[in-house]
Amino acid sequence: MAKNKKSGSRKQSGRPMQGTSDLARAAASASTKRQSQNKQKQGNIFQRLFSYIRGVRQEFGKVVWPTREELTTDTIVVFATVIFFALAFWLIDTGFLAALKGILGITLS
Repeated sequence: MAKNKKSGSRKQSGRPMQGTSDLARAAASASTKRQSQNKQKQGNIFQRLFSYIRGVRQEFGKVVWPTREELTTDTIVVFATVIFFALAFWLIDTGFLAALKGILGITLS
């Protein structure tokens, strides 16, 4: 397949565009500079570990923890929901079992 090439000059706002080699060199230089800066920031394994733990502690400070009343209410709602669905599934299962026993004429011991 041949690609269509656009005709016309490659100018933008009255100036010719930079060559791709200049752009590639600039991008590679910026990438190398960022990598060396990142390595300097990271330090050794212990410094990174302590930095991580410090960050975790800061984030824990930002957490809005529920009050005792909210926690109690939410816990009761969760238990009630679990009990409701457990009973509902038990009733459905018992109903299907009774229907299968009636249809197939089997007994389970």
